Amino acid sequence: MESMPAGAKTIDGKVELIQMLIPLGLKAVGELLQEEVEMLAGGRYRHEGGPSRWGKQAGSIYLGDEKFRIEVPRVRDGGNNTELGLEGYRRLQRPRQLDEGVMKKVLLGLSCGRYEETARSVPEAFGISRSTISRRNIRASARKLQALMSRPLNQDDFVALFVDGKSFSEDGIILVIGITVEGEKRILGFVQAATEKESVMTEYFGTLIERGLDYRQGLLCVVDGSKGLIKSIRHVFNGCVLVQRCQWHKRENVVGYLPKGEQVKFRRKLQTAYEKPTYAEADEALEKIHKELRLLNQSAAASLKEGLEETLTLHRLGLFEKLGTSFKTTNVIESIQARLGQYTDKVDYWRNSDQKQRWVAAALSDLEPRLRRVKGMKYLPELRLAIQRELGIQKQEKIAA
Repeated sequence: MESMPAGAKTIDGKVELIQMLIPLGLKAVGELLQEEVEMLAGGRYRHEGGPSRWGKQAGSIYLGDEKFRIEVPRVRDGGNNTELGLEGYRRLQRPRQLDEGVMKKVLLGLSCGRYEETARSVPEAFGISRSTISRRNIRASARKLQALMSRPLNQDDFVALFVDGKSFSEDGIILVIGITVEGEKRILGFVQAATEKESVMTEYFGTLIERGLDYRQGLLCVVDGSKGLIKSIRHVFNGCVLVQRCQWHKRENVVGYLPKGEQVKFRRKLQTAYEKPTYAEADEALEKIHKELRLLNQSAAASLKEGLEETLTLHRLGLFEKLGTSFKTTNVIESIQARLGQYTDKVDYWRNSDQKQRWVAAALSDLEPRLRRVKGMKYLPELRLAIQRELGIQKQEKIAA
């Protein structure tokens, strides 16, 4: 059998480790590929002949049996006019070549922290100590948890918050995402709670203020419609907040009362009404739908009326056409939850709260640097001024920490 080069053995060893340390593996992938780029092209600013860096391109890899999108660095040999492929990337482009049953045991064991059980499933050739993996994983994710939950919030000027929960079996994690006046998304933190109960959220919003969240300039809070959540928002940010309830959730709540034969029709009518560009037009269209619903189903009509004005906040501010794409629904935070699910949904058993929170923090810390700015970001200063006019807030200079 032909012997493997030493460099290839090193890459193989790292690939095996990477594929078992999910979700922290993505960071390790980047480090592995950059190491190989250094081996091929030398330092970043080297100008002598030979291979050189050639930007990045979209790609995908497998961590275990899960596929993830990444940016792949490129290396080009200018002398031969050819691109040099990265061996580490090539090896990560296919699922691990292990027996399917063994793979499931390995992934499940690592996901749930069952390291002793996992160690019995991993071939001896892997040569990885379960205690080493456990210590590394716990130390790294604990640091990420502490950094995420305690970092100061007075370095950014926030104009909006998105709040929503993600289910973890019978439990839940409620996320808070801040939008800066420049349109950047910041993960402010999360609280472990089964529901968005008023007392829970009031206490948690208080911790955000203690960390430096300045709400006195005025905030727009985008939520799905939880009454307890809205009460806590108004209590904590008293006089300095407007609520935009998710139009998608309102629409689905209303049609949920209707027979299936009527749902498509009224879903379309509600969507058309909410897409009206001005407050007067949208309000008139929704009032007509309400009259129809009163004859058809009074429960659906009552559902539409409940909190209706809060679904038209952007319309009332005159900014629906400019900012509706990003702020008329909770899609901004739901897309983050979906990406979080890539890290956590495979876990069907959580040993304890500490493990759950460390896992979520590690995943969110990995996601945050890749979050794009919100659409319509150039209109956010207008949103700030519109909120202040609506609430009668006098413009003030942000107080430096």
